[in-house]
Amino acid sequence: MTILIENESELDVGIDYKEIAIEVINAALDYIKCPYECEINILLTDNEGIRETNQRMRGIDAPTDVLSFPMIEFETEGDFSVVENDVLSYFDAEKGELLLGDIMISLERVTEQAKQFNHSVKREYAFLIAHSMLHLSGYDHMEEDERMQMERMQEEILQSIGYTREITD
Repeated sequence: MTILIENESELDVGIDYKEIAIEVINAALDYIKCPYECEINILLTDNEGIRETNQRMRGIDAPTDVLSFPMIEFETEGDFSVVENDVLSYFDAEKGELLLGDIMISLERVTEQAKQFNHSVKREYAFLIAHSMLHLSGYDHMEEDERMQMERMQEEILQSIGYTREITD
């Protein structure tokens, strides 16, 4: 697995971004039973950086906590068989890894939401990665039943590796 993390934010929230990302991504891939080694890119930014991307990509002129950019157009969420018909488009030719997609996280929102939800910065960062990994795997939360399913899945992923709301930094 390849996880590339770029940090363009000047904010240091005092956690090991890569270690947490590896742990959560592995747990999420195991949970959804992804049969491939994957490549995931993570960009850590600030509210202004994510606001600009949110405006450009979604037409929403406001910061958000996380944006997900899947590389796969799933017919059914979590069904990775769709990539088997177009190996050249979905896999890195040299490493053979599935190019799952990109995640963009506002570190400012991580700290704001950790305070708002009364849990640690580490738990909030882990939550946003778990949430985004589900998006990269074809899951969404546009409908109420989808939202409830994603919430359950996120919590199960995080609990499987000990990230509960009670974690302190």
